[in-house]
Amino acid sequence: MKRARQPLRVVFAAPLAIGVLSCAALVLALTGDGWRDAFSWVGLAVPILTVAWAMKARRS
Repeated sequence: MKRARQPLRVVFAAPLAIGVLSCAALVLALTGDGWRDAFSWVGLAVPILTVAWAMKARRS
C-alpha cells in the first residue's frame, strides 16, 4: 500500500524541534547552575526518550 506524500515541513518538524531543544539544553547546561541544570537534564533526556519510544513502537 502506498503512503501519501507529506510536505517537507511536516516530515522535518519533529527532528527540528528535538534539535532546537537539545541545543537550548546544552546552552543552559553550560551557562549556569541550579534550575538551568534541571532544565538541561530534561531537555537532553527528550532525544533519548524519543528514540526509546520509537524503537518500542516499531517492535509492536
